[in-house]
Amino acid sequence: MPERLVKVDPAPALLAVLTPVIIGFGINYLALGAFLAAVILTGQLMAVFLSNSGGAWDNAKKYIEDGHLGGKGSDAHKAAVIGDTVGDPFKDTAGPALNPLIKVMNLVSLLMLPAVIKLQHNTGARLAIAAVALVVLGGAIAFSKRKTESMVEEAPSLAEPTRVRRTG
Repeated sequence: MPERLVKVDPAPALLAVLTPVIIGFGINYLALGAFLAAVILTGQLMAVFLSNSGGAWDNAKKYIEDGHLGGKGSDAHKAAVIGDTVGDPFKDTAGPALNPLIKVMNLVSLLMLPAVIKLQHNTGARLAIAAVALVVLGGAIAFSKRKTESMVEEAPSLAEPTRVRRTG
């Protein structure tokens, strides 16, 4: 596969890894604990919301396809298909993906907590570590926001019909 088609955005992964580092070294271990409590609480609530709402949209489409509210082909069915298009990623990917995100943040926090506590009185070292993590995270976000070639520009060359010769 061409390299331009396979692009990985490091910003979401680095956000999960470096945010606890920035908070732990930049503020202190108490702020890191509060941050983790907030991540667990909001992440759990968001995961449940996404999974349930995605399932509700899917069930609404099935309900209409069973003949209720006008059945297939009705305006309600068209709206339900659009809702199901949004709901499928909610219940299949976005909701379940929050659990590993929470685990990564907790694991990074637990692994670096001894260093945060050990350096709690060395303000220069703590702030230097937090600053480096912040610069790396900022660079990753800037990298992900860069302008890239649009696939629309390539579409005409790909859309040209191919002639196939038939023999016999």
